[in-house]
Amino acid sequence: MSQAEVVEYAARGDIALITIRRPEKRNAINARVALDLQAAWARFEAGAERVAVLTGEGPTFSSGADVSDPPELWRAMPGIAARVEKPVIAATSGYVIGGAIVLVQFCDLCVAAESTQFVYPEARLGFTGGMIAGIAARLPHKIAMELLMLGHPMSARRAYEVGFVNKVVPDGQQVEAALEWADELAGYAPLVLRTLKRFVTDYVLPKGPSELMAIATRDLEVVRNSEDIAEGRAAWHEKRRARFKGR
Repeated sequence: MSQAEVVEYAARGDIALITIRRPEKRNAINARVALDLQAAWARFEAGAERVAVLTGEGPTFSSGADVSDPPELWRAMPGIAARVEKPVIAATSGYVIGGAIVLVQFCDLCVAAESTQFVYPEARLGFTGGMIAGIAARLPHKIAMELLMLGHPMSARRAYEVGFVNKVVPDGQQVEAALEWADELAGYAPLVLRTLKRFVTDYVLPKGPSELMAIATRDLEVVRNSEDIAEGRAAWHEKRRARFKGR
């Protein structure tokens, strides 16, 4: 990985370890991080790895969107930036702020270090992208609204009690614990895991308006960036029949 890269994709046999690497900025998600995470999710879904673990370098998982270099945050999200039907496990520590909570929200499992604090301060800051609304499908309604509206920190233990975290471990052990689960999942039937995740994602969990808009944007980008659109334009200018290839 070159020094310019801010997201590391490390293939470890059947497991992909995906790490946000901006520790000097508390792993804030800027435009480059979002794009690199989008590429990482596409690579993971298309590759041989069966399970992904997502974490951040250093003591902080992520401080959320970088306001000095705002990202299109949806591009960072597994299942939104690219369709991901394989299991994804978040391994968190320290602060998980704003859009970083959305990252965890779209993971299937979460192992949290005891230092983890989930904070959603957007109501105090006067901005939201709205994708966080989907957390109300993953938490009891009143707990979700407490997190979203009051913005009080939610500890790892509290997150475990309300069902947002699967396991709480001592600081420094979260990635190892997540990799142990990933290794276990990698030995299970991938078709079953993909089918169950697809059923839950597509037919059980409701999607908020921002999430639906992001998915539509992703799918339309495939058309806008395709060879077929370039061929269609060329054929129109050259007054000939287009030779489309479906890509």
